[in-house]
This record gives sequence, structure tokens and C-alpha cells, in this order.
Amino acid sequence: MKEELIIQEEYVYKEETQLTVLKTSLFFTGDGFVVYDSKGQLVFRFDSYGPNTRDKEELVLMNSHGRSLLTLRRKKPSLHQRWEGFKGERIDGDKPLFNVKRSSIIGRSRTTVTVEVYDDSGVEYLIEGCFPQRICKIFNTTKQLVAEIRRKVDPTTSVMLGKEVFMLCVQPGFDVAFAMGLVLVLDQINGENHYDNGTTETSVHPATGD
Repeated sequence: MKEELIIQEEYVYKEETQLTVLKTSLFFTGDGFVVYDSKGQLVFRFDSYGPNTRDKEELVLMNSHGRSLLTLRRKKPSLHQRWEGFKGERIDGDKPLFNVKRSSIIGRSRTTVTVEVYDDSGVEYLIEGCFPQRICKIFNTTKQLVAEIRRKVDPTTSVMLGKEVFMLCVQPGFDVAFAMGLVLVLDQINGENHYDNGTTETSVHPATGD
């Protein structure tokens, strides 16, 4: 069995991890995110500013203290919106560890995204679902579910919260920082449809059993 890609060893856990992801602005696409664990402790943050953030070339995922964990760089030109991932803070000359791209240039709200690992051709991931509706599943090479994005429900009222708050559930052995980095890319790829409340698609393409 192929091992999973690990960007940050400290974020690989033996138990399933459930994170609450909060978009920090409702005015611009991709402004930022803060991510909390089940105890309400800040785990990750991503900050950017201004109305043109989806056109930025780099995204940097940080831990709660501001240390760079993962840099994502847009590769241009690319009809498939290809992004490359680097460990920590990228500097000139660094080689990317993986790339993320849309499988098709047609369609936006329902997106299939592939993740290719450069140094190991046997490791790849597939992301299927509808990110604007916060329903996505990430599968590894053997079609096992390794992470999932889903709507968050208030446990006290059983009311589904708005799309600016959602859950990232990561299976044991999968890098949680890597999973959150993929969320940042999905937010950029689907930026124009981020608050497309007219979209009613909620299903995920079948790839494996639930």
C-alpha cells in the first residue's frame, strides 16, 4: 500500500480529526480562513486582503503562531487552474512537492480536481464534489476516503450553519495541513461561485462507498 503524502509530520494524527473552518470575510473571495479544532483552539490561519485575492499567485497556510507550513503557487498560464505546493515558505529554487488542477475546464460549481505527487508517481489524489455547497470528498490512490468537506450543523439547535462555516474531517494518517492546503486551492478554483446560493447541487460524484 502506498504511503500518503506528508507535508508536515506534526499534523499527522492517529485519530480522525474534525476541524471547523471559518471564512473571515464575506465581502471578497479568498480573503482568509481561520481553522479551529474540536476544543476551539486555533490550528491554522490564512490571511490575504483585497477584492482580487483569487488572482494572487501565492497562498501561504500558517499555523496559529504565524509559521508558514505550506505555500501554494499558481502556475501560469493554465486553463486547468494548476497550483503547485511547496513545504513551508517557498523561496526561489525550491522544487514543488505536488500539483493540483481541475480535471476539466468546463463547469465550476461541480468540480473534479486531481492532485499529483511529483516524486512518487504512485501517489495521487482525487477531489470530487461541489465546493461552493461545501460537499467534497478527497480520495487516495486506492480510492479510500482520506478527507471530507461538509456543512457544519450547530449541535445545540441542529440548524445547518451558513457556508462561511464548514467542517474539514481528516482520516487518521493523512496530513491535516495538506488537507487544509487543498481547501485553499478549492476556494480559489471555485471563487466566483463561492456564495452561489442559487446552486442546488449537493451530490458527490460516485467514486467509492460512503
